[in-house]
Amino acid sequence: MRFADRFAREFKDAVTPRAALLVVGVLALQLLFIASYVGALHSPKPKDVPFGVVGPTAAVAQQTEQQLAKLPGSPLDPRVVADAATAQRQILDREIDGALVLNARGTTDTLLVASGGGTVLASALENLAGEIDATQQRTVRTVDVAPASPRDFDGLSAFYLVVGWCVGGYLCASIMSISAGSKPTSPPRALIRLGTMALVAIAGGIGGSLIIGDSILGALPGSFWGLAGLGALVTFAVGALTLALEELTGIVGIGLAVLVVVVAGNPSAGGAFPLPMLPPFWKAIGPWLPPGAGTWSARSIAYFHGNDMTKSLLVLSAWAVAGVAVTLLVSSLREKKRASSESPRPAAP
Repeated sequence: MRFADRFAREFKDAVTPRAALLVVGVLALQLLFIASYVGALHSPKPKDVPFGVVGPTAAVAQQTEQQLAKLPGSPLDPRVVADAATAQRQILDREIDGALVLNARGTTDTLLVASGGGTVLASALENLAGEIDATQQRTVRTVDVAPASPRDFDGLSAFYLVVGWCVGGYLCASIMSISAGSKPTSPPRALIRLGTMALVAIAGGIGGSLIIGDSILGALPGSFWGLAGLGALVTFAVGALTLALEELTGIVGIGLAVLVVVVAGNPSAGGAFPLPMLPPFWKAIGPWLPPGAGTWSARSIAYFHGNDMTKSLLVLSAWAVAGVAVTLLVSSLREKKRASSESPRPAAP
């Protein structure tokens, strides 16, 4: 057989419509990855950052608030706060990201920030406050009410911790499905996979918390068991989501999980740049995806006494419950359909 004929036959066998579609899907995923990461992170700047203003009088505070609201590009979303203690409490409750306390007896004002929520944002607020005060021949001193750990460079440890948990979730789910080949999943097998995913999630949560805590790296403070529990929830939520997508679409589900968690979720998580510094699209979707919800919760546990976590935990729980429900439902419906097709038909009279 001539080489050309053999090559043509092999090409025909190898390049099936299904294989071609999978290659096109991978290419699309690659381009979406580039567009998402570069689009979210190429030009970070503060936008509508929740910001408190404390003045010596209500009139001065309201006047400053109006001035800050008119800054070019709307970097701040200012609101008057009663006093410095209230501003600090609201920062620790994660209601605002910073506050400017005006000094009535001198020319040095105080800026309250929380670098534990993201050092890049804290630095941006410090630069912005310095520029504002400089135009009025005033200076500003910065007080960090929730400082990031000295070993937590740029406040990134929480983000990378959550990324690791997410990777564990979708890789474990993917491996369990790929190892079974193309064999359809039965309800018992689906339960086994979900149970295995739960055990892996618990181990991953404890392991991640152990590595990042004082016992090994000391990169992130906060409750060991709080972070371990969060890690288990993040890992299981992503794993259950991946299993559900695989039940619905087969091997394509792995790519869809990467699309949701990696392509859309990671750049919008507020890791490298906190949410107020992201473009509107990524800022909007971040809190509703596992990486964003996990990163917010991890920082809350580490630096904000576990405050303002309810929404994030509900988001993660919703992904986990939906993943479990879809996995079991689709496998059950498939089992019923298979049983119906295999059952003998009554003989015609």
